[in-house]
Amino acid sequence: MSIFNKNPDIGSKKKTHQRISMNQQLSAKAANFQKFLSSRGIEEKVVELSESTRTSAEAAAAIGCEVEEIAKSIVFYVKDTLRPILVIASGTNRVDEKKLKKLVGGKLKRADADFVREVTGFVIGGVPPAGHIEPLQTFMDLDLLQFSQVWAAAGSPYAVFPIKPKVLLELCTAEAVDIKVN
Repeated sequence: MSIFNKNPDIGSKKKTHQRISMNQQLSAKAANFQKFLSSRGIEEKVVELSESTRTSAEAAAAIGCEVEEIAKSIVFYVKDTLRPILVIASGTNRVDEKKLKKLVGGKLKRADADFVREVTGFVIGGVPPAGHIEPLQTFMDLDLLQFSQVWAAAGSPYAVFPIKPKVLLELCTAEAVDIKVN
């Protein structure tokens, strides 16, 4: 069942016709991520949308927020060791791989879909910022800290959750850094 959203708390834009899924039943991945959040004392609720949130632009349009308020998860790996690295970036920002290379001390490569699923347990477009199969060294874009709330993927390309950036930083045990291309 879906309704037209008239709740300004769903996103920062005052959109009045966003279709928000009101299904109490979340998909398995989204439900598991909700349990993960709850186990960490985070009360924010996962929302499963009828529109795809695979890209930052799609997510912002579906939620009714600015693209900058999307916290996108991008997985890289260190070439020599295959050590996974997660970057949580603002939706409009591109990751400066030279800056990231200096932070991790090795040559990097952007992970492909198989690698992402293997180390996180999630598909690209639905990778949440935490709750992965194995812990990932995580860096968070400083630009996200300027918002009172951001939205991140919650286990599927249709599931998202709102969170305060400082809480997100703690949840991910991330390091806040200037990571965007200038």
